[in-house]
Amino acid sequence: MPSTARKDYYEALGVERGADADEIRKAYRKLARKYHPDLNPGDKAAEERFKKVQEAYDILSDENKRKVYDQYGFYSDNIPPNGGPRPGASPGGPNFEGFDFAEFLRNQQQYGGGAAGGTGFEEAERGGSFRDIFGQFFGGGKARQAVQPERGADLEYGLNVDFWQSIRGTQVKLNISRQETCETCHGTGSAGKNVAVCPECDGSGTVTQMAGAMKFNLTCNRCGGTGRLKNTCPTCRGEGTLTRSDTVEVRIPQGVASGSRLRVAGKGNAGVAGGVAGDLYITIRVEEHPFFKREGDNINIQVPLTVSEAGLGAKIEVPTIDGRALLKIPQGTQNGQKFRLREKGVFNGKKNARGDEIVEVVLQAPDVRDERTRELLRELAQVHTEDIRSDIWSKVQPAA
Repeated sequence: MPSTARKDYYEALGVERGADADEIRKAYRKLARKYHPDLNPGDKAAEERFKKVQEAYDILSDENKRKVYDQYGFYSDNIPPNGGPRPGASPGGPNFEGFDFAEFLRNQQQYGGGAAGGTGFEEAERGGSFRDIFGQFFGGGKARQAVQPERGADLEYGLNVDFWQSIRGTQVKLNISRQETCETCHGTGSAGKNVAVCPECDGSGTVTQMAGAMKFNLTCNRCGGTGRLKNTCPTCRGEGTLTRSDTVEVRIPQGVASGSRLRVAGKGNAGVAGGVAGDLYITIRVEEHPFFKREGDNINIQVPLTVSEAGLGAKIEVPTIDGRALLKIPQGTQNGQKFRLREKGVFNGKKNARGDEIVEVVLQAPDVRDERTRELLRELAQVHTEDIRSDIWSKVQPAA
């Protein structure tokens, strides 16, 4: 029989109960990327955490399911989001009219009875009807709501690309594992006259749910309480979907940066009961280049410069992501000075413009190995006799 432990979906996603849809979606995507089985191969703990995150998102991302969960502390298809009796409830079910459950709860707490601690009881204290709550559990248990189409879950994958692929753009083929619609039953889960054990209730006909400290056995919505599924598709065993490997061709746009997320529509898990498929989201991780350093849309490089080139000025060739470019070095250039080569950076598709390349020069002292070089340096020292460090002493003296 399924587990009766109460599940805190807000805690699973790490959000507050008042979180809006955008906060829930961001929290889910962050955790899905962290614990996705494809990013944690062989890690059973990560796989289980991913399943919990997925389950929590499936409930909290659906407005109606979230209303039910917030009201009763769990979700069941037997309970409508407006708190009234579910469709098909039997008028001959147990009648709780005239019994004040809120007063009962207060007496239990006052005289040492078990505290309920459940959302349903809190609703009663605010004026909600316990007859409505219990009527959903006991009234007409055999009635079954029609399965509504549901959108398939989104998938998250990480993709490593090298520096040049990110600069120029490319096409890659990505092998993913996803839930696809069963071709035998076309997603209905039904075919022929086969009969199988209901996977939702394991053949018992009921599922167990918790409402605070109280446990309820509800009629299984999947099989209508029979414990069996008739006309079950033999291929997917009534699930309507199958786990398959799929090859997806993804276009990596020119100039893509690390952390970018690409969306491939309709390549997530297949929907339920004819619902549309979810989407595939791909997070890009760009490998670093040993020479070119990217910062936003700009490219930063460092090039060595001789003392004579810095002093006299020169024109030197520097590498760019497009090839070689000519850079003019003015007279008296200092070590660490930076120069800008406009539109020699990375292309930004949103701005339809390129960044710049920033060239930092690093002065390199000559390797003195012969007497002639020494003589020239001595002559240079005699010509320039000023003390270039004279102004630093005034900066380091303590205040009087």
